Amino acid sequence: MSKVTFTAIGGGAEIGANSYLITAEDHDVLLDCGIHPKKEGVEALPQLDLLKRSPEAVIVSHAHIDHCGAVPYLMRDHRTTECYATQPTVRIMDRMLHNSVSVMGTLAVERGIREYPLYSHSDVEYVIRRSYGLALEFALTWDSPFRASFHPSGHVLGSASVLLRAPGHTIFYSGDVCLTHQELMAGLRLIDPSEDVTTLIIESTRGTHEEGHAITFEGETERFAQEVSKVLEQGGVVLVPSFALGRTQELLNVIARLQESGYIPSVPVYASGLGRAVYEIYDKYSDYLRPDSTLRPLFEFNRIGDVWDPEVRHDLLKKPGVIVATSGMMVENTPSSMIASELVKYKKHGIFFVGYLDPDTLGYKLLHAKTGDQMPFELNGHPVTIKLENRQSFNFSAHAPREDLCKLIDHIAPKNVVFVHGDPEATAWMAENTNARYRKFIPSTGDPIDLEP
Repeated sequence: MSKVTFTAIGGGAEIGANSYLITAEDHDVLLDCGIHPKKEGVEALPQLDLLKRSPEAVIVSHAHIDHCGAVPYLMRDHRTTECYATQPTVRIMDRMLHNSVSVMGTLAVERGIREYPLYSHSDVEYVIRRSYGLALEFALTWDSPFRASFHPSGHVLGSASVLLRAPGHTIFYSGDVCLTHQELMAGLRLIDPSEDVTTLIIESTRGTHEEGHAITFEGETERFAQEVSKVLEQGGVVLVPSFALGRTQELLNVIARLQESGYIPSVPVYASGLGRAVYEIYDKYSDYLRPDSTLRPLFEFNRIGDVWDPEVRHDLLKKPGVIVATSGMMVENTPSSMIASELVKYKKHGIFFVGYLDPDTLGYKLLHAKTGDQMPFELNGHPVTIKLENRQSFNFSAHAPREDLCKLIDHIAPKNVVFVHGDPEATAWMAENTNARYRKFIPSTGDPIDLEP
């Protein structure tokens, strides 16, 4: 029987730089290796200096940057490490990581971050060559004590929970999970309790959301349709800031369905660049989507154009339309922030956020700003006076509410539960409100936890 140790090297009692080290029989495996969205430079990385040796593998649960963004940095320094993910995740990682290099290059100039980019396009190409897109159970190396398998987690295309087996110890890493159906993605596929999971590593993202269970996808879709219609009928434009992976593809198809059903007016719908690139991968791997879902052809959605050109932004607002643009949190100098800088000057439009907003982001500040406040939408840009009143938030989260997470824990019934991927209040609530029969842990970065069998 193996002694198994868990160490968070990022993403313990926080969301970002998610990376978890599992050690058994002098073999190391990393579960995810992401970048922290609120930090810059090397501070955004997991604490990779905690690694005593090269991990034999990094297993990536899905292609959001907070879960895979540091993989090229890791594998550049650890050349024997290999990467495992589902086939769609490998393809999406290719797009997302190359985009990250370009974004970091821009930030190096705009913010003077000399450490950027943290890795190069050639580093990304190396990762993709060394990545194995798999679906079935697999051994990591010929002498490894580990075997692993992927289980659909319902979060985004290709997302998977990881069942990791060592002699005498079975670990289930949830990754990011959604237990209910979305427009395109089916909910988490529950594993059979006969798997006899010893340790569950589970996300805690929505541990502080008190009424998450009372909000349904169908209810939010109906409310979204009503509010979009109000804006369009008065000649306005609706801006939907959205994450390039997951929210964009889901929302574009929600909007298309609502137009087809007559719930919102038939107006042009626009999508921005990276979201369109990921949409192409959704189309290629449509067999991973809900069998009863309808993925509309990408050509149905218009391209936004160069929103850094004031004339392009002005033209977008000439007639009613719906614009789905990155970034979801409206970070400065992104398509959603540049469009918003023009849109907030008028009262007839609407900005509808559809996902999590970190309190330190421009999107959160705009949502809670007062009419008449002034805010810059570009780095070092001039403040813009906000005349727009219709700024709302809709809950289209692809993370399970805390009540569902508690049910998932009881379904799996492990001996140990490790709460990760949540702020301190969220992980604390999860630990306090789950059954006392479990051994429960909230990890601190760098502190090993010996997992008892």
